[in-house]
Amino acid sequence: MLKVADLNVFYGAIHAVKGISLQVREGSIVTLIGANGAGKSTILQTISGLLRPRTGTIAFLDEAITTLPAHKRLKRGLAQVPEGRRLFLSMTVAENLEMGAYTAPNDKTAADMEQVFALFPRLKERRKQIAGTLSGGEQQMLAMGRGLMSRPKLLMLDEPSMGLAPILVEQIFETVQAMNRAGTTILLVEQNAQMALSVAEYAYVLETGQIVMEGPAAELADNDEVRKAYLGG
Repeated sequence: MLKVADLNVFYGAIHAVKGISLQVREGSIVTLIGANGAGKSTILQTISGLLRPRTGTIAFLDEAITTLPAHKRLKRGLAQVPEGRRLFLSMTVAENLEMGAYTAPNDKTAADMEQVFALFPRLKERRKQIAGTLSGGEQQMLAMGRGLMSRPKLLMLDEPSMGLAPILVEQIFETVQAMNRAGTTILLVEQNAQMALSVAEYAYVLETGQIVMEGPAAELADNDEVRKAYLGG
């Protein structure tokens, strides 16, 4: 579904992403793990069109999208839930979800919202509540729900567990798996390597803008180097 080849991204003179190549199969969950500053979020922003690579190619559903504007990538089914949620804090839950549906057919919005509420019952209870008054976990649910409203074929999640209590982290990852079972392919960036590897099918390990290891997630979870660096032993 997604193929990235020899991607190089710069911030001014800083070489942030160095020759990255990766693939995401349709129907899978693929994760990128690594420390802060490894380049994970930069890769997602480049795939979604928010950043332009210096060199390299990005193909989505067998079509080159390397120079395609971000909004056109979204219309093709490539959506991102950004780090930090980036909600419209002065708008209600329902209004935030409606904003996520602006590229989708208008006659499908109500049905799509009900599907989001089925995944996140808490949001249905708070559909008229102002987003800025929600808890951190509820805001993350809303950000993910808003991403689903665009009817994505591939949903990219950037640090969905950031700042959440452990019990909420488990709920978020259970929902990630539920979204995948419902047909959404997922590319997950996550600092909680243990949780990410537990839900993913395939994983890439990044250090200073480069992929240093890749393979089936279950195998990487048992790898001594990965365990020492990212899994606390």
